[in-house]
Amino acid sequence: KDIANEFMQMLFGAMDELEISDPWNMSSDIGPVITRSARQEIAGYVEQARRDGTLLKQLVAPETGLFLGPAVISVNGILSLEKEIFGPVLHVTTFEASEIDQVINDINKSGYGLTFGLHTRIDDRVEHITSRLNIGNIYVNRNQIGAVVGSQPFGGEGMSGTGPKAGGPYYVSRLKKTRLPEHKVIKTGEIDPEQVQVALDQARTDTHTPLETTDMPGPTGESNRWSTFPRGTILCLGPTIVDAIKQAKIAQEMGCSTVCVVPGLNASIGLSGFLPRQALSSLSGFEAVALWSSKDDLRLARRAIAERKGPLLPLISTSDMKPFCVHERHLCIDTTAAGGDTILLAGQ
Repeated sequence: KDIANEFMQMLFGAMDELEISDPWNMSSDIGPVITRSARQEIAGYVEQARRDGTLLKQLVAPETGLFLGPAVISVNGILSLEKEIFGPVLHVTTFEASEIDQVINDINKSGYGLTFGLHTRIDDRVEHITSRLNIGNIYVNRNQIGAVVGSQPFGGEGMSGTGPKAGGPYYVSRLKKTRLPEHKVIKTGEIDPEQVQVALDQARTDTHTPLETTDMPGPTGESNRWSTFPRGTILCLGPTIVDAIKQAKIAQEMGCSTVCVVPGLNASIGLSGFLPRQALSSLSGFEAVALWSSKDDLRLARRAIAERKGPLLPLISTSDMKPFCVHERHLCIDTTAAGGDTILLAGQ
């Protein structure tokens, strides 16, 4: 908040230098939006902000074509945004330095996790923020576009993608056709979904401790670090007892917590009973479902998962499930931006 006035002055000055014109022109900075309906929706959104008194600045755009003047809108925070706006619209909010942890929590709570940008010359601030974010690609002291295959594997999490990262080590294998186990389903003794929910609520996983970290190649003056993190809680549904035990073992090896639900399962391992697949549409507290079942049973599970609000969670139907148990996150830092101020570097 203490730098807002100076920052907004620079931002508005930079906006005034933008040229809105035909993208074929080399001098063009801002081109048209993709469709007429998109323009109408975005223009309506900006106009509502104008009526609400939250529109801080908008440039004039050409009247012909699908152009829209770039706009800056003031919001109370990221949770004020109910949807993504795919157009030249920038939302701005301010916060006290002491509120940074709440800002991080709000970003994670939004459910979106594609890219994040941070500008700071304090190494401790970089570590503090980036280690807590549920974001696929994080860029420090540089722009947020131009991910390079093999250097900056790209992909989000939550409502911004289920993985794997394009250009990452798991990408090619995901395109490979795999043979599914297709084990027989045993539907004896349906279990109350509320009982499963209690078990899910009790399962906890630290998803911010990396399992694996690799330095990726990149240009001089840039650090690129790819890491895997536990996805969270995996709901293991077998369908056989042997399957559930194998699923839980693999998930736990990848740092995930597990809840197993299979008919005849020992109480020391999980819950005994058949979980109706439709329950997957309403249960909460899990990040993936492991089920090595028949095609018909998998179809029911997929439909139930697809009905869920929020992120589309993966249904792990292959025994090669390790890559599905992790989130891939990439951190790119422009190491030349720190400068030579030792006080800033020390975080004082």
